Amino acid sequence: MVKMVICFKRKPGMDVAAFQSHWRTVHAGIIARLPGIRRYVQSHVLLASYRKSEPPFDAVAESSFDDTQAMKSLAASPEYAAVLADEPNFIDRSSLQSFVTDEHVIKDLPAPASGIKSITLMTRKAGMPIAAFRAYWRDIHGPLCAAVPAVRRYVQNPTRQAIYDSGRTPAFDGAAMTWFDSMDALRAAVPTPEFARLREDVEQFVAQDRSPSVLTQEHVIVA
Repeated sequence: MVKMVICFKRKPGMDVAAFQSHWRTVHAGIIARLPGIRRYVQSHVLLASYRKSEPPFDAVAESSFDDTQAMKSLAASPEYAAVLADEPNFIDRSSLQSFVTDEHVIKDLPAPASGIKSITLMTRKAGMPIAAFRAYWRDIHGPLCAAVPAVRRYVQNPTRQAIYDSGRTPAFDGAAMTWFDSMDALRAAVPTPEFARLREDVEQFVAQDRSPSVLTQEHVIVA
C-alpha cells in the first residue's frame, strides 16, 4: 500500500475544539466514503500544546490506498468532490501540505488506545543525498528509536522515490511517528541514556529547523 500524509492548519478564527469536532465527525464521514481507501487515520494536536504558542500545524491525516493509481482515480469521483467542498469549512487551504509515502514499521508493539503519538515531518540535512538520508534513518536511527523502552510503536514514512525521480521537490522527506503510553511515559523517557543517544543522532541527518513536530492523539477512522 501507499500512504498520503497531509498536514494543515484550521481556518483563521476557528476555535480548536470546533475544528477538531468537525474534522472527526463531518469530514471523517465524507472521507470514509472515498472509493478504494484502505485506512484513514486522524492525528489531532493535543489541546495542551496551545497553552504557550500556536503549533506548526493542527492536524495530520494519513490515507492509505492499494497503489498510486487508486489515489489518482479519485480525482474524477463525486466522493472526492465532496471532500474538496467540505475543506473550506474548517481548513486553511493555504497551509495544506501533502506527500506520498511508503510505510516502514520499525517497532511494532500494540499502540495504546489513549496514548501519545509524536509526529515529526522530516527534512534531511542540506546537501545530503536522499538515498543516504533514507539509509541512515532506517538502519542507524531506527534501531536507536526502537531501543528506547518507553517507545511502544515506531513507524517511518519516507517520501516515495518517484517524487524525486520526477524532478519535484516534496513538502518533506518523510514523517516519523512514535507512540508512547502517556505524556508521563514520554516525560520519564527524556532523561534516559537511550533517549539522549536518540536526540544526539538526529543532528546527523535531519535539518531540525525545517522539521516541525507535534504531539497528538490518534483516531483511526477507517481500519
